[in-house]
Amino acid sequence: MLQDEFTSALQVKNPDELLAEVVGFTQRLGFEKVGAMAVVDRVGGDAAFFGVDNAPDSYRVLSDRKDYCRRDPVMQHCKRVNVPIAWNQATYTSVGEGAKWEEQARYGYAYGICFAMHLPGGLHFLLGVDRDQPLPACRKEVARLTAELQLFTVYAQEPAFRALLPPFLPTNVPVLTPRELESLRWTMEGKTAWELGRILGISEQTAVRHLNNATHKLDCVNKHHAVVKALRLGLVR
Repeated sequence: MLQDEFTSALQVKNPDELLAEVVGFTQRLGFEKVGAMAVVDRVGGDAAFFGVDNAPDSYRVLSDRKDYCRRDPVMQHCKRVNVPIAWNQATYTSVGEGAKWEEQARYGYAYGICFAMHLPGGLHFLLGVDRDQPLPACRKEVARLTAELQLFTVYAQEPAFRALLPPFLPTNVPVLTPRELESLRWTMEGKTAWELGRILGISEQTAVRHLNNATHKLDCVNKHHAVVKALRLGLVR
């Protein structure tokens, strides 16, 4: 698949355009079903989910059950890591969820590939493609399909957030480095810059610099203000 086929995702402006784009990609990849979902972690409350898919209405009734995602090994995998998963019946039977696979397979969700990106600011983007036929037996071919899904997800995630997230949700969250986030987390625990340096294996001056950088990026007056704002934005917990 040529790279210019991915770049069209950058032009997405609304949920309908996003759905058309991901369905087109899915069909070119050799799958029938697709789901794209933006997730926003909210401090002190449940995460908010916004998505598009081409699932039949009868399947949506099934997947909207509260226990559905908690029982789904594919969703649980994507919740934890950035590594894609190519899944089949064994993925479900290995964790005692064979009946769930049988249930969803009736709607064409029998085999698939799923990938989630976990981004700063408590934002997550998940894209899954599914079909009723087994994945190729050739591992190289599965690896190729997985790589194309990953690349498309990278292109599609930012336009998807613009298209899916209501305007009142924070989409312009500052990007903090891992060290800056760690510094804020330990400051939230009451650690001084000296203690922070010992914990992270850096000098006190470097710890202060990380805190100052985070404070500046968050447009705050001091490190304590930065911790409060980072909590509100979902950057730290």
